[in-house]
Amino acid sequence: VNTLREISMLLCRVFRSIKGVMQSSLASSFNLDAGECIVAIDGDKPIHPVLQHIGISAWPGTLILTTHALYFQSIRVGYGDKIVKYDLATDSNQVIKRDFTGPLGVRLFDKAVMYKSSTLTEPIYFDFPELGSPSRRNYWLAITREVMQVNRFIRKFNLEDIQRAEALSKAVLGILRYSAVKEAFHIAPSHFKTTLTFSLAEKLPKGDMVLEALYNNYFQLLDTSLSHLATEPAVDKAPQTHSVPFSLYALSRMGFNLLKRKNETGKEISFCAVCVGVTKSLEAALQESFLYSERIEAARATVDQVKVEGLDANVALMQEILFSFIHAGKLIYSLTKWEDPLKSFLFLAFILYVIQSGLVSYTVPSVFIVFAVVMLWHKYSEEGKLLEVLEVRPPPAKNPVEQILILQEAISKLEDTLQAVNIVLLKFRALLFAAVPKATEIVAVALLVAAAVVVLMPPKHLLLMAVLEVYTREMPLRKQHTEKFRRRIKEWWARIPAAPVQMIRPKEDKKKI
Repeated sequence: VNTLREISMLLCRVFRSIKGVMQSSLASSFNLDAGECIVAIDGDKPIHPVLQHIGISAWPGTLILTTHALYFQSIRVGYGDKIVKYDLATDSNQVIKRDFTGPLGVRLFDKAVMYKSSTLTEPIYFDFPELGSPSRRNYWLAITREVMQVNRFIRKFNLEDIQRAEALSKAVLGILRYSAVKEAFHIAPSHFKTTLTFSLAEKLPKGDMVLEALYNNYFQLLDTSLSHLATEPAVDKAPQTHSVPFSLYALSRMGFNLLKRKNETGKEISFCAVCVGVTKSLEAALQESFLYSERIEAARATVDQVKVEGLDANVALMQEILFSFIHAGKLIYSLTKWEDPLKSFLFLAFILYVIQSGLVSYTVPSVFIVFAVVMLWHKYSEEGKLLEVLEVRPPPAKNPVEQILILQEAISKLEDTLQAVNIVLLKFRALLFAAVPKATEIVAVALLVAAAVVVLMPPKHLLLMAVLEVYTREMPLRKQHTEKFRRRIKEWWARIPAAPVQMIRPKEDKKKI
């Protein structure tokens, strides 16, 4: 009880603080639109600055979140105060997430928020420096996402006037409650993010259905209910249930005006003293979402249990899971080497028969049917049995230095692979633009012959030729000719020069920090 009383007192304090900011000269300098209210402010005290990073440049300032946008008022010596607006109410592919930042663009501290949209040339980073945990960053990330989500909800369902103001009011009340809880516990506890309605619905499974049910059973009927109450004569009638803007009413009583037109009839708002509960369809959507959430949490717990650390350990686990497929691949590869001529010949005859009889088109459906039959057989024959534990033999343990060397070697191999791919592409570019006329002529003629073969020959015969060519390369009768052909191709390819490349670094105007 004492905790709830303390949170109520803190909630009133948060309301008074926000009202004080809105009535101050600072708010007037931001030129807020009609119906736009300040939700949070940070960086207005020198001991708790907010840094804005753009590229390698950074400067302190004041960050303000409203129901429509983020405002940053920079404090730069010699430049004066500059206010930049990042609109959260427009549809501009906006993304906001936690990120690292640091001096001169070095990614050291996990206490920043990254914001980007299609209207910006590069991402913007807001740094919230503090000692200890990044609670300030987490708080601003949560409330900014709530404002973004409520504006997406407004755009999705084309809410206007009272409907739009009520949606914003719900978001503002949730943010203020979240702020009060943060002040009470001196951190931003994650399990209290349930006060942020629209962010929670976005994260919940089937949260889109919850928002649709909320719209259909509340916001869609809001205007008609208010007009009905406003025009109906005051006579004694049986009690009726109406959807009324309770959140807008609560904020309006506290001095917050979220309506675009300040001359909206205050008489309509005065009817909002009572709010009757939610409808059954909304309750059903919430129950279904919570049921899916429980299943997802249970599945996520199993995922956390089977995670293994180390590159070699994960490779060993993958090999054990795909053991059957790897074994089948090795078997087919050994048959193509003609180590056992009889088995290789029988397998080739089987493949050619499948292609000639037209059974290739049934290969993929047959694989699907086999998997489905195996799944159903396990379902009905082993119902109620626990899944057997997959036993994996881990590789020898390696110390951190050995793991770093393995990672460095893997990165080096990846770099070599990328270089080889780029060289191939550059050689193709040289052939395309006839840097080597004779080689270009040979390739062009080969492509024309290949095009004629593809057009004139039936697909079945093409597949037969491809299988025969690939499968019989290592056959004793063809092995010597295959090696000679590969050697000639490599020698010819080595004579093709790569197209020239020049790396041009853009000149960046370095700004003073």
